Amino acid sequence: MAAQNDDQEEHAGQSLTTQDHSVIRRWAEERGGTPATAPGTEHGDHLGVLEIDFPDYGGEKLKHVSWDEWFNTFDERGLEFVYQEHLKSGSPSNFFKVRQRGG
Repeated sequence: MAAQNDDQEEHAGQSLTTQDHSVIRRWAEERGGTPATAPGTEHGDHLGVLEIDFPDYGGEKLKHVSWDEWFNTFDERGLEFVYQEHLKSGSPSNFFKVRQRGG
């Protein structure tokens, strides 16, 4: 099973799943990440696709938002955060995705 709950031991290269705001924020900030959304995906006044913007990533331009906005949207949509702490090599991993709970 690839996804694990917060209370299970993490192994290098393994994906973990959480809905815990403090775990998500710690994980992102340890990697220099900032809460963001993908421009052009908004729905009126509501945020669009939730992202984490990492420095020097070189990806698309993302719009930075506050953690409060990001987590309000995360909770309203019933989402979960899938992430890796470390690659199989042991190096820190920036892998994550945001998906519907139970997805």
